[in-house]
Amino acid sequence: PVGDTQIRRLINSIVLEEESDVDADGNPASHYEMYLDAMKQSGANTSPIERFVADVSENNIPSVSEGIDGFLKSTFDVIDSGEAHKIASAFTFGREDLIPDMFISMIKRMNIENESKFDQIIYYFERHIEVDGDSHGPMALDMIKNLCGSDPLKWEEAISASKSALQKRISLWDGINLQIIQNEKALM
Repeated sequence: PVGDTQIRRLINSIVLEEESDVDADGNPASHYEMYLDAMKQSGANTSPIERFVADVSENNIPSVSEGIDGFLKSTFDVIDSGEAHKIASAFTFGREDLIPDMFISMIKRMNIENESKFDQIIYYFERHIEVDGDSHGPMALDMIKNLCGSDPLKWEEAISASKSALQKRISLWDGINLQIIQNEKALM
């Protein structure tokens, strides 16, 4: 074992639950596999994401769109910095702390507007809310406290990293929203 015990526990917990959680039927599945199954259930075309993941697996990150490309670049820039407090802050505030609230509003709307066509994606969202909100989020906040300690420069850098991650997340969702609007207009 290397490093802080709480950080190790958080990382191992995230890997365990992202890579080998259980689906709605209690079968082992990664969150990616659950997401693909939910997309298929709803009739979505999964070939673009499957192609993208295959490319990434070969260390080729293809260009998708301005918002997605910017989000990915900023994510890898923070990772490549090698500065744990910045990585933890971007991860915590750009993902773990943000996702539960974002997914809750989506689920409420989906439950009102749809029937069983979306039960797998609703389970996927609910699972993320449970895992991120109940354990990963609080553990991630503790991790940032441990990494920054009483160092004001680290806290300033952590805040900057989290703001940047949130800005890139907003750009990502704005880009997706624009694409949805353009697709809807094309169908009219």
